[in-house]
Amino acid sequence: MNDSHGEWPLQRLMTEVVGSGPKSAADMSREQAREAFQRILDLTPDQTTLGAFWLANRWKRNNGEELGAYVDVMHRESVVDAEPEVDPVDCGANYDGKGDSAIFGVAAGVVAAAAGTPVVVHSGDRVPTQKQDAYKHVLDELGVRTELEPEESAAMVDEHGFGFYYQPKFNPVVDALWDRRDHMGVRTFVNTVETLANPANANVHLGSFYHLAFAKKIVETARESRDAGFDRVLMFQGMEGYDDVRPGSTTVAEWNEGADLEDFTIETEDYGMDITSEDLEVEDVAADSAEITADVLAGERTDEFADAVKLNAALRMYAREDVASLDEGLEVAADVIASGRAESVLADLCSF
Repeated sequence: MNDSHGEWPLQRLMTEVVGSGPKSAADMSREQAREAFQRILDLTPDQTTLGAFWLANRWKRNNGEELGAYVDVMHRESVVDAEPEVDPVDCGANYDGKGDSAIFGVAAGVVAAAAGTPVVVHSGDRVPTQKQDAYKHVLDELGVRTELEPEESAAMVDEHGFGFYYQPKFNPVVDALWDRRDHMGVRTFVNTVETLANPANANVHLGSFYHLAFAKKIVETARESRDAGFDRVLMFQGMEGYDDVRPGSTTVAEWNEGADLEDFTIETEDYGMDITSEDLEVEDVAADSAEITADVLAGERTDEFADAVKLNAALRMYAREDVASLDEGLEVAADVIASGRAESVLADLCSF
């Protein structure tokens, strides 16, 4: 047992703090949570104890202080920062991906970049538990290099306004947990904290949620974290938990440092997205998303997929406060597509 981190090995935390069940378990202090994740990232805990600890945390549900401690340990022990000169929007979609509907984050990010809003996306490769398609796989289908060193990712952002960071390169110790996470069979808190890795040191984070309570928890995590670096968070109800806005009546949560979380509801049909989630389903998520991306950016599609791309691009511009409203963002998105600027950015990314 590696006890160099302190007095709280995972087994003791299980016995005395988190392991008594979902109703009677106690929350950890910041120091206990910090020590726990340090031990996990050492890759030395007994696998049975580690699985039990992850499951206990899932049952009892982590609070913002615990998650903030996990994020800080991840930044200090694993994340390799590479900060571009520009300050992008950090898009932290669930790394385990989507399986039914098209991924719009690449197209939306490129449109935003063409409009002057730099965007960073990051993901792994077939991350447990779903192991479905994520940002990497759409970019691979488009012919954009993805297995980049962090410094290359930062250069991509500065040169083209859009950049991809690859988890095994910028967050290698968390990536090394792949096998242990796979054997769990369910998501753990690692699925949450990895989306907050922020390899570009961005000030703005854009994410998604199923329920508003999760958005509140992410804001609490940003407040409690000393290293995440976010002073503005925009989140919305996403399709399949991804950072693609859900059609219909959708809640948006907005937070700025020093202020309380605010939330409001939009009707996506008011912003040109008058469709259902089923309208955005595809057969092959990676390949079809790449084809849709190329066609929309070339101005060859004006259908429901194009409408979804424009609204998601507007949300990215609004997140960085480069536009005052979603209506303004939609106008800008339509303009950069019609002018060919968005297609040119994609071509530059493919030749990077």
